[in-house]
Amino acid sequence: MGSQLSKLMPCCLVSQYKASDVEAPHVENEENGEVSDLPAFREFTFEQLKKATSGFAVENIVSEHGEKAPNIVYKGKLETQRRIAVKRFTRSAWPDARQFLEEARSVGRLRNHRLVNLLGFCCEDDERLLVAEYMPNNTLAKHLFHWETHPMKWVMRLRVVLHLAQALEYCTSRGRALYHDLNAYRILFDEDVNPRLSCFGLMKNSRDGKSYSTNLAFTPPEYLRTGRVTPESVIYSFGTLLLDLISGKHIPPSHALDLIRYRNLQMLTDSCLEGQFSNDDGTELVRLASRCLQYEPRERPNPKSLVVALTPLQKETEVPSHTLMGIPLSASFLPRSPLGEACSRMDLTAIHEILEKTGYKDDEGVANELSFQMWTDQMQDALNSKKEGDTAFRHKDSKTAIECYTQFVNFGPMVSPTVFARRSLSYLMNEMPQEALNDAMHAQVISPVWHIASFLQAASLFALKMDNEAQIALNEGAVLEAKRHSNAGQ
Repeated sequence: MGSQLSKLMPCCLVSQYKASDVEAPHVENEENGEVSDLPAFREFTFEQLKKATSGFAVENIVSEHGEKAPNIVYKGKLETQRRIAVKRFTRSAWPDARQFLEEARSVGRLRNHRLVNLLGFCCEDDERLLVAEYMPNNTLAKHLFHWETHPMKWVMRLRVVLHLAQALEYCTSRGRALYHDLNAYRILFDEDVNPRLSCFGLMKNSRDGKSYSTNLAFTPPEYLRTGRVTPESVIYSFGTLLLDLISGKHIPPSHALDLIRYRNLQMLTDSCLEGQFSNDDGTELVRLASRCLQYEPRERPNPKSLVVALTPLQKETEVPSHTLMGIPLSASFLPRSPLGEACSRMDLTAIHEILEKTGYKDDEGVANELSFQMWTDQMQDALNSKKEGDTAFRHKDSKTAIECYTQFVNFGPMVSPTVFARRSLSYLMNEMPQEALNDAMHAQVISPVWHIASFLQAASLFALKMDNEAQIALNEGAVLEAKRHSNAGQ
């Protein structure tokens, strides 16, 4: 590994953990749900992740990855345009660098389309971070407990529990049977709106909190006795999730078992599901939940038997998840703005006209803290360079614009996303797409939710013949612009 880990480990151990050992292989085959299109598990530098998350900006904090303070999850984007989720642990969570590496490497070897797969890690000084796939469509908790328009359909609830059972079966087959605090926040929905199990719960022995929430009503009885998580404890938690899906509420297992014992299933079942399933299917799911919630761990089923029991219950298997959930597949369904259209067809003249008309209004709110001593001739020269750059930009003198804006940027203390956006377009006009992409990404670092930065990244990527990545950037720009207009209308 890198030099930072060398400082934390005895030298006799460092040689055992070289970077080549850390990388997980691409998957051998597609059997058992394995995926082969993910990059190899890798080590990231702290600076790479800081840049990807725009300096761990507040705007990039996501709650949909099921993590609560003090460990925060941020959304981010790598230079390859791959979107990621970055979990940043507290400093005391993993004092042992070797243990963190071993756990991350072990979880990183898993590659399955039922998991939110781990892509890498960072271990520098006291920093401990995990990098996973980004899931854009929220958690099961959001869709099940906090829905706004339509409750989750019965067939989709059945699909969720099957996917979860398949995820647990895969992890068990790979020697990772333990899962910490399995709950509705740990199940996330990917870009196709298929449910997946977060990989973060597979990490063990960290000091970032207890394995289960403090609500004892939902905790496996053996965990209360011993404080240890077992594979059977995970099945108990699976049973509580079955109750969540049947009832549409987070119902204590003891109360649910009383209702089941006295055959009061109507009180247990979500009223929103009326007429959506047969008595036989409902009874079978309730029976399965009862087996998972048995007091004695040895009487609970294993993940493989859960998959066997749940597979025959599946309905409408040919209907995509996004259709069942009523969620559009991507932002391509959003109406594209004039700037988005101009970037998609690489119309540099139209892009220039829009940026010129927009001016610097999007720089509002960007902090430019300068001490009194900095109000000097040097600063005045920098402001003059910016002014000259604006004049050159207005007249489409892109070479002069690049020179003047560069003088302003090199001054240092003042930041302006608009200057980087204008220099990005000037680079495109000079057939320098890589420099244009760098500036567009720099603009997004300064203003993480600025749609113009995403659109300019798309234009730069099209110029670099990276069409797939460009389409992703276009979609992200459309989403950010739609949110901007929505917030402005409130």
